[in-house]
Amino acid sequence: MRSPGAPLAEGFANGGVSYWYRPIGRPVPGPRLPGPRTADVCVVGAGYTGLWTAYYLKKARPGLRVVVLEREFAGYGASGRNGGWAVGELAGSRERYAAAHGRAATVALQRAMFGAVDEIARVARAEGIDADLVKGGVLTVARNAAQRARLEELVASAPAWGWDGGDLRLLDRAERDDRLRVEGMTAAAWSPHCARVQPAALVQGLAQAVRDLGVEVYERTPALRILPRANGAPAAAATPYGTVTAEYVVRATEGFTAALEGHHRAWLPMNSSMIVTTPLPDGAWKRIGWERRELLGDMAHYYVYAQRTGDGRIAFGGRGRPYRYASRLRDLGAGPDGAGRTSPATVDALWRALTGMFPAVAAEGGQVAHAWSGVLGVPRDWCAAVAVDHLTGLGHAGGYTGHGVAASNLAGRTLRDLLLRRDTDLTALPWTGRRVRRWEPEPLRWLGVQAMYALYRAADAREAAAASPRTSALARVAAAVTGHDR
Repeated sequence: MRSPGAPLAEGFANGGVSYWYRPIGRPVPGPRLPGPRTADVCVVGAGYTGLWTAYYLKKARPGLRVVVLEREFAGYGASGRNGGWAVGELAGSRERYAAAHGRAATVALQRAMFGAVDEIARVARAEGIDADLVKGGVLTVARNAAQRARLEELVASAPAWGWDGGDLRLLDRAERDDRLRVEGMTAAAWSPHCARVQPAALVQGLAQAVRDLGVEVYERTPALRILPRANGAPAAAATPYGTVTAEYVVRATEGFTAALEGHHRAWLPMNSSMIVTTPLPDGAWKRIGWERRELLGDMAHYYVYAQRTGDGRIAFGGRGRPYRYASRLRDLGAGPDGAGRTSPATVDALWRALTGMFPAVAAEGGQVAHAWSGVLGVPRDWCAAVAVDHLTGLGHAGGYTGHGVAASNLAGRTLRDLLLRRDTDLTALPWTGRRVRRWEPEPLRWLGVQAMYALYRAADAREAAAASPRTSALARVAAAVTGHDR
């Protein structure tokens, strides 16, 4: 029998990809690849990155033959499971980008990320995609002295990295309480560069848009190997149902990259978990606020992320079991319940974190309606990359470390320009052509990731119990272990 923990609603669902597919319906996968095909560009992965790339390519060159391969259905991975944050923050460390390419290039990348939020909204309007998109910005809160000091430092340093006063600012107590009342909040900063989205609706709408443009999307078609040009033969993606040969093959597999032959240590599949509540009554919202539909994050090391959904719930996420040994993707396979199933301990932990921030949820009878998990891609230096090699015919993009909703849009436009051999402002951004070393072999990478998150949890506990504004030394040790800055 399950021990007492998070209250589960009648009809509670665990897995089944994510809650986001419940209101719109889980799609029936389209046809498999019917046999060998040739294309100008073959994209492996029908998530945001792959679909944005196909979309912008066909818009730029309608005559291009573009084929997209997907192992399950479009939006099965992180694109259909994320927290619904289209946030204009860098997918990686600004200091690392600047060390390689300079501060001006890093500022240009930051401004391009801001623009990606509005570009997603523009395309959604143009294509008639109803993704429940509301640009309410993002509120980042601190709940103890150390978190407040980090938040104040973040705001103070922002102008040097391309943020002006309207891009990020601290709120006074009256304004932050007017926006959102978080238990124990000691400080809050707001940025307008974030939009709430219904992620599954966005990816399904985008998939339909690319089909309407003439892109061939083959689902239930896993790519087993991606092959470069060699001995006069074109690049290729081999599947159980035939091989697609193309001038270019683009890998857009994000957290599932480790499943591809030869890419086991390229990007680490980091697990993230979410719960969503039952619809909350008016009494709860009166106590919480959240009328402007901001996204919510915090300054903890073991951080959380949340949104108020369009149907009056709170969707709340954080790290559960962050990494499985040997980059295994167990529980993310197909099946009515196994796809993204989340452990009861993780559900309980997320519920405690949610009700710790919003006691009104429990007081007003809220329950957990759905829990799920998914993986995101993490490069060894925690910085995203976009690349096309014109010699081998291979390209890739990803490694967004949790910022993929907006970053994938910018990556898709950058891949378009690279594939079409255009020299543009996008192809000059510092994530273009970025190469990093692979993750260590096991058991080193498992030990490193487990140590990092254990240290972060301990650091958060120490900071919560102390009145010091100093960041715990344990967090600095955790960053040194894996190169993670946050």
